[in-house]
Amino acid sequence: MTRRLPIDEAAELLEGELRAGQRTSADLDTEHAWLAYLRLGRRLFDVADTPDADGLLFQYGTYAFDGSATFTLDLARQFEITDSDGNHDHYVQVHCELRYGPAPALKALGSFHSWFFHGAKDDLDEWAEELSARAAWTTIRTLRLADIKVYQEQV
Repeated sequence: MTRRLPIDEAAELLEGELRAGQRTSADLDTEHAWLAYLRLGRRLFDVADTPDADGLLFQYGTYAFDGSATFTLDLARQFEITDSDGNHDHYVQVHCELRYGPAPALKALGSFHSWFFHGAKDDLDEWAEELSARAAWTTIRTLRLADIKVYQEQV
């Protein structure tokens, strides 16, 4: 039986995956962050036995969360937390936000999101291939990151 990891280790594991093979944080690029996110996505966590208890979210768009509008690629892992009766209580999300400087090509991409759920019998590698085959990925992956932020939140 495969050992399932505690949810509270997810953000630290993602940060470890991001550091893997990197000399400095300045060496980090979009492709490396994507592959680190997918490595985390392959790890199994201790979640409820429901189809949407463990999800991966790929979303991008231009947002003004912290002031001026910035194009952000958000790679998130979402875990459902249940109460003692097994009913939904809340979600925990671990985010890897990749932020980019101003570029007309990014603004033209608009916004997009796609979910993958481990319990839904879909294939993670197929989902990842579909996303990386999108024309938008060609644009995003070639640009230099302005900032990267890893954090965990309860929603």
